[in-house]
Amino acid sequence: MTDTRYLVHGVFWDGPAPVPAAPGLGQAGGGLPVLRLQDPDGTRTELALGAGARLGFRLAAEGKHCLGHHQVHGPADRDHVLCPARAAATQGSQCERCFVLDDSRLIHDFHRGGRVPPGLRAYLMQPHWLYVATFANGASKVGTASHLRKWNRLAEQGAVVARYVARAEDGRVVRILEDMITRDAGLPQQVRAAAKAAALVAPAAAVELDAVNGRLAGEARTLLAGTGGEGFEVVDERWVRPELAARACAQAARHAYPHDLGTGAHGFRVDSLSGSIALAALEGSELEFVVNLGQLKARMIELGDHGSDVPAVQEALF
Repeated sequence: MTDTRYLVHGVFWDGPAPVPAAPGLGQAGGGLPVLRLQDPDGTRTELALGAGARLGFRLAAEGKHCLGHHQVHGPADRDHVLCPARAAATQGSQCERCFVLDDSRLIHDFHRGGRVPPGLRAYLMQPHWLYVATFANGASKVGTASHLRKWNRLAEQGAVVARYVARAEDGRVVRILEDMITRDAGLPQQVRAAAKAAALVAPAAAVELDAVNGRLAGEARTLLAGTGGEGFEVVDERWVRPELAARACAQAARHAYPHDLGTGAHGFRVDSLSGSIALAALEGSELEFVVNLGQLKARMIELGDHGSDVPAVQEALF
């Protein structure tokens, strides 16, 4: 892989949901997350990001590059179309042309009467789940997940604790419920990635986060139960966090990664991963650093035996 330029698509959790273990033993499984890369021919490569994996790379080009677009044909059927112009990204991680052609952008207006192509309609008409997720500093959000990615969606979000509050018969109903919870309970539908990463530098206690999430999920269920609407059922189900995220979410002394992932060379050992945020070790240092790998999305890198400079930081006293 050395000397080949790869376009980074991001961190993905595509494994099966973990299976809760016996009481007091935590949980097992959750699959290994991967850093998905695309070579110049369009072939995808996946780097496993399990505990102990070493990631070394250097930025091979300035700025961000278009990741292409998706055509959705059904609940588990979609095509990824490469950007024909290999253009710079101007709309997040897409050029303007690919952004307009991407079926996914139409999802958010479907419940307001927006028209969607048949394949995307088939995807949206599968059962969906409504959840309340809480992150390491207590910030919380309401969100939705398709039935097929019920667990994976929250793993990629990097939740510390989450609960499902409703099962809807389709994607239209679940988004109506999501908007209602935002309007009536004040829960936002987004927590910025930068805020999630900053929170993992000093996570709150697990018992506090669970209490916050339990209270907000309970309030959401009360609102849902009082609507009298059809097409959904109120549920009380806890999401099982992946085993690999446990260390990142635990209270400990660590530091924000001090280097800009948009330039230069980097290298570190991944010890834990929450969503796309790694708890990493640098060679020559006993400190732990929080690295937001999501910042690599749509960037061009070359893999290699690179390392990150160890910053002059002093361990905080507790």
